[in-house]
Amino acid sequence: MPELDRVIHEQARLAIVTLLATVEEADFLYLRQATELTKGNLSAHLARLEAAGYVEIEKAFRGKIPMTLARLTPEGLAALKTYRKEMTALLNLSKNASKGLRKRSRVAAVRPVAARPLAAPQRA
Repeated sequence: MPELDRVIHEQARLAIVTLLATVEEADFLYLRQATELTKGNLSAHLARLEAAGYVEIEKAFRGKIPMTLARLTPEGLAALKTYRKEMTALLNLSKNASKGLRKRSRVAAVRPVAARPLAAPQRA
């Protein structure tokens, strides 16, 4: 069974990486509005992604206003593609397993199973 990347698998970080995969770069305000995360949560998730090498963070000023830009690195894009493949494989595995369960459950429904009552607990 494939091992999912725990850094990307977390819901907020997956949203950030997916958003960054569709653009060249995104500023902090855009990411905060798109993900609906608080400033603190977004900062923490970006720091985790940066530590993993999946995101580059650039701090700059637009006039006197600080601006934080985030970019997906080539490693981040590769990790996202790998994650998608592994998740698809898991979903297909689950889909195939559920098909097998339905087939077996039909067979079990046709063949009656004798039920035995549970034994009463023994008291000392």
